Amino acid sequence: MIISTTQSVLGLASGMLVGFSLGLVGGGGSILAVPLMVYVVGVPEPHVAIGTSAIAVAANAAVNLSNHARGGTVVWSCALWFAAAGMIGAFGGCDPRKMVDGQKLLALFALVMIVIALLMLKTRSRIGLPDVKIFDVQHAAIVGLGLATGTLSGFFGIGGGFLTCRP
Repeated sequence: MIISTTQSVLGLASGMLVGFSLGLVGGGGSILAVPLMVYVVGVPEPHVAIGTSAIAVAANAAVNLSNHARGGTVVWSCALWFAAAGMIGAFGGCDPRKMVDGQKLLALFALVMIVIALLMLKTRSRIGLPDVKIFDVQHAAIVGLGLATGTLSGFFGIGGGFLTCRP
């Protein structure tokens, strides 16, 4: 696949927008990256756009994580359990994705985006605690949510930040 100068410029601008979004809200990079890759940059195959955007979103997320870690805003006891379960879920979710036609995958992706947007409009029932401590009884919930988030992330080829972030 040969990339034109226009596509390169559009890709760079799209990447900057995704990076800004990740830096601003800490998630949602793939919500922007996949549609931008397909509809703005012109990547013809959705599966290629998903795979390509994954590396860009992962790199942006790693930079964002390092900033939060230095700022002391990461609860590692929770994050490590959630991440480990999420990786297992992502591994399990990626094989079924390969069996779904690219256009159907984009339609399902759009439906998930709508559901998440509607959920974000809801008022939170409780506010998080900055000094939260994780107890043994909560590990099951953290692992379950990590598996679910990872599975959806693996299936849709996205980072999962939009599933876990609530402003």
